[in-house]
Amino acid sequence: MLIQIIGVGKLKEKYLINGIAEYAKRLTPYLKFQVIEVADEKAPDSLSEAEVGIVKAREGERILAHIKSEAHVIALAIDGKPWSSEELAAEIDRLGTYGTSHVVFVIGGSHGLSDEVMRRAQQRMSFGRMTLPHQLMRLVLVEQIYRAVKINRGEPYHK
Repeated sequence: MLIQIIGVGKLKEKYLINGIAEYAKRLTPYLKFQVIEVADEKAPDSLSEAEVGIVKAREGERILAHIKSEAHVIALAIDGKPWSSEELAAEIDRLGTYGTSHVVFVIGGSHGLSDEVMRRAQQRMSFGRMTLPHQLMRLVLVEQIYRAVKINRGEPYHK
């Protein structure tokens, strides 16, 4: 199975880079894992709604360029379905067994995901209604993917 995370923006914080690298290393015995960073659109802090749409569309084009046609796409979105760790594990297992062996999780930039990316996604997942930095979400997501793999294998880690 190949699981990818596509995220907008380059991580600069060492603790996030190191944390993601640690979980990616832990995942290597179980599956192929990859984080793809696409450039964020440089924009001032205050944008009109139309300008936000342009930023999201440009970032969305970069995201979509990395998604293969056979991939099952799960977009992280505040209006998505909140999953427990066990539900994420079950979904990854279901996809690997009956769906696709290529799953892509997409994390948008500070303005979210474009309509085009949302239409491409087969599912939307939420980590709750709190606003979290999109860079931090990469670390949280990769940890949850690792936890899901351990749950599916019946191996110790999940508590």
